[in-house]
Amino acid sequence: MTSIPLAEELLLLAYDDQTGKATGSRIGLDLGMAAAVLIDLALAGRVAYVDGYLKVADPSPIGDTIADAVLTKIAGDPPHTPAQWLQRLRHRLRTRVLEDLCARGVIKDVDETQLDFIHVHRYPTTDPAYETEIRGRLADALTSDQVPDERTAALATLLCAARMEPALKLPAEQAEHAHRRLEAISAGAGFAGGAAMEDSIVRPSVALVVATLGKAISAALGTPKVS
Repeated sequence: MTSIPLAEELLLLAYDDQTGKATGSRIGLDLGMAAAVLIDLALAGRVAYVDGYLKVADPSPIGDTIADAVLTKIAGDPPHTPAQWLQRLRHRLRTRVLEDLCARGVIKDVDETQLDFIHVHRYPTTDPAYETEIRGRLADALTSDQVPDERTAALATLLCAARMEPALKLPAEQAEHAHRRLEAISAGAGFAGGAAMEDSIVRPSVALVVATLGKAISAALGTPKVS
C-alpha cells in the first residue's frame, strides 16, 4: 500500500471510525499535524534543523499539495524556530487534511444540523485499509522489540508529544509495554545514535527535526495536570 502523509496518519488515529468525532486534545492534534507536515519534508530531504531554525535544504516539490505549499512558505519567509512554525501552520490544516481524505474516499463528511441551525460535521471511516496498516506498524513497534523504521518512529514521537497515546486502543495486557516503548522511542531510542537502539535506520538529520518538533509540541501543551 502506498504510504500517506504523516498528518493524515495522525488524524485517522485521532478520529473514531464509527462516530467520526475527534478524540483527545484538539490543540495537541493540530500541533501534531503541523509537525507531521514538517517531518514529511525532512524525511524527503527538503528541510533541516540548522542553528535553531528550520531551513530549506532542497526546494523541489515532493508531490503532496499541503507539504509543497509549506515548503514554498518556508523558502519565502524569514527563518523561524520549530515552535514558531507549529503555530503558523496549525490553523486550518485539519480542515485541509479532512477535505483531502474525503476527496479520496477514506472518510466521509456527515453534515448534521442541531437545534435547527448549528451544523456539526462528523467524519466516519469508509475505507479502513490505511488505518489498519498504520495501527499494524505501530503495534509491531510498540508491543515487540522490533526497531521501528523512521516514519513509524516519527509517528510514535508525535503521538507521545501530542498526548495521543489513548488513540492507540491497544489491549490492556499490551498497554504497559507499549507505554514504555512509546516513551523510549520518543526520547530518542528509535533514532540513530540512541543507546537503546543502535541499529536504528533513522537518519540523524531527520531525528533532529523530529526531536525538536516533539519538544516544541510538549512545550506548547504545557505540563500535564495530575489528577
